[in-house]
Amino acid sequence: MAQDLSGKIAAITGAASGIGFECAKHMVEAGMTVFLIDRDEKALTEKCAELGANARPIVIDLLNPESVSTMMPQILAQADHLDIFYANAGSYIGGPLWEGNPDQWDRMLNLNINAAFRSVREVLPHMMERKSGDILMTSSVAGVVPVIWEPIYTASKHAVQAFIHTVRRQVAPHGIRVGGVLPGPVVTALISDWPKAKLEEALAAGSLMEAKEVAECVMFMLSRPRNITIRDLVILPQSLDL
Repeated sequence: MAQDLSGKIAAITGAASGIGFECAKHMVEAGMTVFLIDRDEKALTEKCAELGANARPIVIDLLNPESVSTMMPQILAQADHLDIFYANAGSYIGGPLWEGNPDQWDRMLNLNINAAFRSVREVLPHMMERKSGDILMTSSVAGVVPVIWEPIYTASKHAVQAFIHTVRRQVAPHGIRVGGVLPGPVVTALISDWPKAKLEEALAAGSLMEAKEVAECVMFMLSRPRNITIRDLVILPQSLDL
């Protein structure tokens, strides 16, 4: 039987748009209190106003370790605990390796890997003390299938997969579930740098998904009974040729 999620407290990074915002919307509709975490204060304010009183903004720059260290104190100043943490923030770079900008790679790798790992580390002591919690991370189908047109992004998501599987086994004795959300291409700002021809081809072929479809899968993962862990949930449009 599915868990009732009403009354749960969650926090989502990268929540001002895309998958993060859709998940926040679904969680609020399920009766949860959700902390939307993002660096874009204006967008956060607008999105939280749209979702209502159970959506609360927290401005964090995930690339700034000092800012990340304030995340849990800000959450606990407004709520007495945290049930769910979804490390969703990330960025994307594709294209031929020899045409890439290593400086842009560094920023993406820092956000997709270092910042994500650091944010999870920030919430773990609290959840371990409570002997309960859920941690989800946005990975990608590229974390399990080497995608030829995005070598650096694929490498970053393989790192996320390794992190998910090792941390899951470390914290399971503390009552904490850890799972990966592995979508294929989703219509968000993350793929805004796709070549126009490739994007149009994907849209015409039906090989892109909407963020709300990912959010529905996230809610399914979280609502499983506590003795069930979905460690990886791959979500693909049927026509995606991978």
